[in-house]
Amino acid sequence: MDKRKFIKSLTALGFTAPLFSTNAVAKSLDSIDFKSEDIWAQIRAGYKLKPEYINLENGYYCFLPEQTLEKYISHIRDVNYQGSHYMRTVQWENKAKSASKLAELVGASPEEIVLTRNTTESLDLIISGFPWKAGDEAIVSNQDYGSMLSMFDLQAERSKIKINRIDIPMHPQNDEEVVSTYERAITSRTKLMMVPHIVNITGHILPVKKIVEMAHSHGVEVMIDGAHAVGHFQFSISDLGCDYYGSSLHKWLSVPLGAGMLFVKKDKISKLEPLLAPFDLKLETIGYLNHIGTHPVATDLAVIDAIDFQDSIGGKRKEDRLRYIQRYWSDQVRGLPGINVNTPEAINRSCGIANVGLDAVKPAEMAKILIEKYKIFTVAIDGVGVRGCRISPNLYTNENDLDHFVKALKEMSGNG
Repeated sequence: MDKRKFIKSLTALGFTAPLFSTNAVAKSLDSIDFKSEDIWAQIRAGYKLKPEYINLENGYYCFLPEQTLEKYISHIRDVNYQGSHYMRTVQWENKAKSASKLAELVGASPEEIVLTRNTTESLDLIISGFPWKAGDEAIVSNQDYGSMLSMFDLQAERSKIKINRIDIPMHPQNDEEVVSTYERAITSRTKLMMVPHIVNITGHILPVKKIVEMAHSHGVEVMIDGAHAVGHFQFSISDLGCDYYGSSLHKWLSVPLGAGMLFVKKDKISKLEPLLAPFDLKLETIGYLNHIGTHPVATDLAVIDAIDFQDSIGGKRKEDRLRYIQRYWSDQVRGLPGINVNTPEAINRSCGIANVGLDAVKPAEMAKILIEKYKIFTVAIDGVGVRGCRISPNLYTNENDLDHFVKALKEMSGNG
């Protein structure tokens, strides 16, 4: 199938079915040049974009493509139509199906995955439910998400534990530099280590598998903050070897707001105490940890739709695209006078997210100028050694958007 016929096939599908749902199209994917902007223009057309500004802040929440949105609305209508009958008959069965589909995506057993509302909830369940004893220690980084650090501080007050903080090297020369930073913080009292799979403020992807192997060699369990990882780049939780993993599905997987994931290694489930009492105190599955009562079940159903959308493009192709559009702009400004790219340069240490700062402009002012003068929406980051704006484009972002952003950076830094 040539490119023109392929584009026509996308248009004909109209995003009312998975992008590449037909066998004929699916079999032809390997022959398609996904580096072509024409292909991504068709995918961009499946999103409803606000014309008032260029959105380069998808890290908090990436809105749904129209295809997934319409299915989500259909789920809401269906649940509303069935009412209590749905809630008393198939809601748990359907939630289990979504969790199973998600487990397949992230490389885990369905018995080790439960749907939550976000990463904060997922990791709070571990921090609060861990069998702490007075004097135990935990390791976190100053670059971790603020809410998680606050939860550790709260747990320190409750359980009389000690929290040791490290600084993640921003531009490491090799994996060992990162691994050794965590290793030096381990003591004989260390029980748990929290590690970001990808640092939310810089886009730095850490060598998680190596960190986990090192920590386990010291008898330390590892909890991974993967808020920005699922749906962003390819990985397998079973390959990482971690004990606990949390993620937000409303970010890079583009599930509706209020969707998260918790992974707990099967042999660790029974050692944790739930934050909220389960309906059945004798329950022995991972559901024991996450009984939240009545919740928006239509969101559970949309998890499968979001995964189908990603699968229709291909997880690796999505990762490649996200990395390409990040490098498209960051490679043009890295090294220019007055511009600081606060994300490692090595290709394997980042994907779609990067952070850039200006010597002459504070981050808050930088974000203000970008939106008011250049109509580019970003988020300012100013703290823990990071000074700049986080830039998180998504599949619908094109080269023209990023050309405008690069132009703005050059003009603001005096390189125009």
